[in-house]
Amino acid sequence: MSVHALQSFTGRAHVAHSEMANAIRFLAIDAVEKAKSGHPGLPMGMADVATVLFSRFLKFDPVDPAWPDRDRFVLSAGHGSMLLYALLHLTGYEAVTSDQLRAFRQWGSKTPGHPEYGHTPGVETTTGPLGQGIATAVGMALAERLLNARFGDEFVDHHTYVLAGDGCLMEGLSHEAISLAGHLRLNRLIVLFDDNEISIDGSTSLSCSDDQLVRFQASGWSTCRIDGHDPEAITAAIERARGSDRPSLIACRTVIGFGAPNRQGTEKAHGAPLGADEVARTRAALNWPYQPFEIPQQIAEQWRTIGTRGQAARRNWIERTRRHHSPARSPFHDALNRKLPCEYAGAMDQLRNRFGTERPTIATRQASQLVIDAIAEVLPNLLGGSADLTHSNLTRARTQRPVRSDFFEGDYVHYGVREHAMAAAMNGVALHGGFIPYGGTFLTFADYSRPAIRLAALMGIRVIHVMTHDSIGLGEDGPTHQPVEHLAALRAIPGLLVFRPADAIETAEAWDCALRAETTPSVLCLSRQALPAFRDATADANLVAYGAYVVVEPEQGRDVTLIATGSEVTIALVAAQLLEQNNIRAAVVSAPCFDLFRQQSREYRTAVLGRVPRIGVEAAVEGDWGRWLGDSGEFVGMSGFGASAPAEVLYREFGITAEAVAETARRCLARSRMATTHT
Repeated sequence: MSVHALQSFTGRAHVAHSEMANAIRFLAIDAVEKAKSGHPGLPMGMADVATVLFSRFLKFDPVDPAWPDRDRFVLSAGHGSMLLYALLHLTGYEAVTSDQLRAFRQWGSKTPGHPEYGHTPGVETTTGPLGQGIATAVGMALAERLLNARFGDEFVDHHTYVLAGDGCLMEGLSHEAISLAGHLRLNRLIVLFDDNEISIDGSTSLSCSDDQLVRFQASGWSTCRIDGHDPEAITAAIERARGSDRPSLIACRTVIGFGAPNRQGTEKAHGAPLGADEVARTRAALNWPYQPFEIPQQIAEQWRTIGTRGQAARRNWIERTRRHHSPARSPFHDALNRKLPCEYAGAMDQLRNRFGTERPTIATRQASQLVIDAIAEVLPNLLGGSADLTHSNLTRARTQRPVRSDFFEGDYVHYGVREHAMAAAMNGVALHGGFIPYGGTFLTFADYSRPAIRLAALMGIRVIHVMTHDSIGLGEDGPTHQPVEHLAALRAIPGLLVFRPADAIETAEAWDCALRAETTPSVLCLSRQALPAFRDATADANLVAYGAYVVVEPEQGRDVTLIATGSEVTIALVAAQLLEQNNIRAAVVSAPCFDLFRQQSREYRTAVLGRVPRIGVEAAVEGDWGRWLGDSGEFVGMSGFGASAPAEVLYREFGITAEAVAETARRCLARSRMATTHT
């Protein structure tokens, strides 16, 4: 539907634009006032822009918030959440009732302080940490272009709109994101910048003098600046952006807290209720003589009419894709349903059996590449990438082709040295639907990606991070590149699966777990150094799926349990042999994923760990190992940073050897037996 048709459509009830926008403003004012907390300034300032966008351009249908070909609207400045909740309520999203607006920021409500994906229908992504929204939107816009290249306009033809504030653009993440979007010429991405020149501390001139238009232009964007309170200027700018061959930034010069006589244009309008007196003055200034949360019938009906506008487009899309008999129809729906195709299981089983037969001594990053090679042929919706470390991470399959601005048929993204943007963009790809994204970097650079990884866990989306060079085992590059605290830090994130496989078979099984985890992100921590295979592919069982399992169980019972992950499993196996020479029976447990092990029954965990002293072995800091070792256990690992030397020297000098593990086990057993004697 054209803009002019939309203007005609929304004009039927003859409600002035200002009244439509004021409905948003006062729902936000009233909700923040009732909650006694929140951010009224942004909704008041950007209400005009939002009204134009939702009434004249945005393609959506509240009846089906997940309609695949809807436009995406991302509120990157998530603190202004009441802007979005007001729009969802006014346009008819069933879950966002007036009572929910009254319960803003309260326990159990659909209107939390910042928008949360999966919690509130109509929220496309969780935002709040500034910059995350715009970077996530880059992934959404990328996914739209990739799907369009595969299936055409009849299946995929929509835009991604972002409302971003000064804070979003100050965050370093925004530079990575806009650079990537400009490079790929993601012309379906339109950023509406709330250019109000105010931050929490006061004027943005206190800390920032960037010319944002020049900055975006330098990254290949189309840009313009408009009066953010002029509906016709807003309309013209969005119309131009929709016709651009590049991503677009529209800097909307607005007044924060628009309409509040004593607070508008100042930081005082940003993050606190206006107060009863100022609310009364604002009602008078904007000629809004209604009670809190009251929307006049004519205005409410007009907003609901806007909400029904997308129903015809959605129905037409459904009918069009149903009757379309092209070969693309089935793969398109297969890609959207997030299920793995039936061919996948056979390909993975075949590879596991191959590893079990050949028992290769290879780095787990090399095993991972073999996995990617095998599954890429049967997972057409697998979207790979790396942050400029493809040949180190080994993340590109032989059959994968690079994505370029002139070739969106590709399935491998060269993200450049942009780890944070890569992680956020992968979130956007997963949220958009149609692809399973994975991306590679070094484990030590997980710190760059961590904020986006945390949000992926909070949202419950399938994103796979391939992080190689996982320990001091990487050797000579030294402590700047040797991760020691990163495993513990990642394991501390709720809802994140952290895998550290110990051989090729475990690597394949870790990939299988990550791919089957439809509502959970994963991190695969992989070695640079070669590791020997130590077990067969046991029938059809994926042992990594248990989180931890017994590799060696002494026939006559165990005296001690050696628990290890990744490259240290081999060390534990050799230590068990050394202990056997002292008539000490050591069980060896591989624990590739403590997050999955924690989910197993108490009985299973006890059977694996045993009721004997336990020794943990990992070339990292101890972190949460104490939970698994108990008071009588000991940990063999790192207590500080690494050093620059060959890997074998580092393991010897830091005392992570089979001999050291065996000696620790002897000492632990002696102490345990002494304690038993005294009791």
